[in-house]
Amino acid sequence: MQAYVTLHVENEIGYIEFFHPNKNAMPSDILLKLEQTIKSAGTNKSIKIIVLQSGGNRTFCAGASFNELMAIEDAETGRQFFSGFANVINAMRSCPKLIIGRVQGKAVGGGVGLAAATDYCLATKYASVKLSELSIGIGPFVIEPAVSRKMGVAAMSQMTIDAETYYTSEFAKDNGLYAEVFETQEELDKAVKSLAERLAGYNPEALKEMKTVFWKDTQHWDQLLPQRAEISGKLVLSTFTKKTLKRFR
Repeated sequence: MQAYVTLHVENEIGYIEFFHPNKNAMPSDILLKLEQTIKSAGTNKSIKIIVLQSGGNRTFCAGASFNELMAIEDAETGRQFFSGFANVINAMRSCPKLIIGRVQGKAVGGGVGLAAATDYCLATKYASVKLSELSIGIGPFVIEPAVSRKMGVAAMSQMTIDAETYYTSEFAKDNGLYAEVFETQEELDKAVKSLAERLAGYNPEALKEMKTVFWKDTQHWDQLLPQRAEISGKLVLSTFTKKTLKRFR
């Protein structure tokens, strides 16, 4: 199957779906398309609520593309690469409409960042989470503000330091990443649809104002996240990281 980003509008809900055949690990071009689609949905007058979801069954998003990561040879290319998730998160943050996350499976690295950047996130019991960046010599710098904001510094630090462990969906729920966890994908889809349709019937002006309140004091992320991308872009060139990445070839 080919990678894609789609927007489907139904009952005033904009369903944004992304997919990549490699466990939804996102290359730069797909991240750019996702950013643009979120911005487009934010200005689409026929959409009142946005649902962010991915294709496939057991993996929501495996983070950034390792193939692209291993090809980085200079700091500027590295900065541009890590800016992909930074730009998507900032697009979600500044979108005037509430975004519901549908996490059907594992979320790793940038995938955790996407879940954290939604305004309300629902998941299945298979939606474990992991921040593996330190284990390859970089760190979850770009997504840290979003994850810390949603889960707290303690949980963020625990996941970052214990970088090779998958944390359960219940851990993610207990620490605020997920609002609810469901046994099956069918139950998840039913709950997402019900919530989105209910919210779409509310006063759109009130929803927009609440989104502003939810994201209070985050305007500096427009500068902060690119700065974090620059840090990762330099670290990926380190001897440690280059040596570690060779194991994945």
